[in-house]
Amino acid sequence: MTYIVNENCIKCKYTDCVEVCPVDCFYEGENMLVIHPDECIDCGVCEPECPVEAIKPDTEPGLEKWLEVNQEYAEKWPNITTKRDQLPDAEKFESETDKFEKYFSSNPGAGD
Repeated sequence: MTYIVNENCIKCKYTDCVEVCPVDCFYEGENMLVIHPDECIDCGVCEPECPVEAIKPDTEPGLEKWLEVNQEYAEKWPNITTKRDQLPDAEKFESETDKFEKYFSSNPGAGD
C-alpha cells in the first residue's frame, strides 16, 4: 500500500502534507503535488493534513489512474519538503470536480 494525491490537489496545492512527511516523498508540479509510491512508507501522517482530502490510500477503489499519475510525475518533478502558501485561488477551486481534464499541468513546480 502507498498513499497517492488525487485531483482535489489540482489548482489548490496546499503543502501542509510535505511538512509532516518523514521520508520526503512529495514532488511538485506547477499546480499540484504527487507522492512517489516507491518512496512512501505508508505511515499515513500526510492524509489528515490535507484540507481538501486529496491524499488517499491506493487501496481505495477507483484510484488506479492516480497511482499511475503519481508514479509518472514523481519521476519527473522536483522534490518538495517545505511548506509554502497554497495557490492564490485555491479556495475557489477546492470544491470543483473533474479538475484533471480541465486544469492538470504536466509542467514541474519549483521544488526546494
